[in-house]
Amino acid sequence: MKHVYFWIATFLGIGKIPFAPGTWASLAAAPLFYTLLDFPWPVYLATVVAVYFLGVYTTGKYAKEIGETDPSSAVMDEVLGMGVAMFGTNRGAPALWHVNVYVIMAIVLFRLFDIWKPYPIRRLEKLPWGWGIMTDDLVAGLYALAWVQIGRFLVGLINS
Repeated sequence: MKHVYFWIATFLGIGKIPFAPGTWASLAAAPLFYTLLDFPWPVYLATVVAVYFLGVYTTGKYAKEIGETDPSSAVMDEVLGMGVAMFGTNRGAPALWHVNVYVIMAIVLFRLFDIWKPYPIRRLEKLPWGWGIMTDDLVAGLYALAWVQIGRFLVGLINS
């Protein structure tokens, strides 16, 4: 039987999908965080913080067990990044095919920044243990969050 940290680090095994596990994990995490948008922001933020620290521990243990520094199958960092990127989106956003446009922006932008790794994201990957695995995606999520909020602001200007 696999250890519980395997299931958490791979987000219930999604990380073991052979093609684009990070993207699949991001897509799976988006609806989970979308449901949290109805909760007060401190609950949402506490959930993101809990995911971060749980991810640091579990991805660190998982990476050590399989002997890799940042295994692509450890996708709890993508879950965190999506949670950060979606913070502040709301259910009253414009819809495209009945999907919140800001959620689509969060997914696309987070994946873009996670893959591109602009400064200082690539440096943060080098932090030891699970800290590097999680923190680079935390910052990628913050970059995506900033651009989603800029998009919200611009849409507000256009609609007013």
